[in-house]
Amino acid sequence: MSQTISESLLSTYKDQYAGGASAWRDSSARQKAINIQSLLRADFQELVDVGSGDGAVLEALTRTGYKGSLTSLEISESGAAAIRSRNIPGLKEVRLFDGYHIPFADRQFRLATCSHVIEHVEHPRMLLREIARVSEYQILEIPIDFSFFVDEQVDRFLAYGHINIYTPALFKFLLKSEGFEVLDERFSFFSPEILRQIYPGPFKRAVVSAKIAVLRAIPFLRRIKPSAYTVLCRHSGQNLSIM
Repeated sequence: MSQTISESLLSTYKDQYAGGASAWRDSSARQKAINIQSLLRADFQELVDVGSGDGAVLEALTRTGYKGSLTSLEISESGAAAIRSRNIPGLKEVRLFDGYHIPFADRQFRLATCSHVIEHVEHPRMLLREIARVSEYQILEIPIDFSFFVDEQVDRFLAYGHINIYTPALFKFLLKSEGFEVLDERFSFFSPEILRQIYPGPFKRAVVSAKIAVLRAIPFLRRIKPSAYTVLCRHSGQNLSIM
């Protein structure tokens, strides 16, 4: 059966970006672009970005020095319009898609990027298979929302549209079980700029900053509870196989 996005989610995202750019999205995009840039190789001169939102990450990526060709895929009509309005250098095409079926040929792109999308997707394995089909390499990033009491914060995360919760290890399990080889990875934390927006009060911000400092300092903890996890991978050609 052909998989599509549920009508309720599609309706939610349709006008998600109609209000224009936001300081929060632009600040977050700068950090996401830095993480992508840290995993780029010199021969990644053509990429498709799957789930571009309003294009903030793509624009930030060009500002970090990426000079290659960009293609954008987005489910939201308002998002696609926002991307086009940015006049991003190197952007060849912005195309709407249904969230699961990528309208390009096998291995058409050297690289696919997908930043802070998988946590929103009802059927992440379906999308990951399509990303692997159209690209030779993949850079994927997710937020690390997990805590031991995450089940008590369901309403909070659903308000962000986060319907999947991961740790770095759980995300790697998903990737490896789908045939991806993990080639490199990054464990990143909120920048001071982002912390100022999340925690405008100085006391709470100081407490969170101290917590981040501890997590950064201890390698074991850094790999469990970063703010985000970014991975460079390549598909092995092996499909999901059990038993």
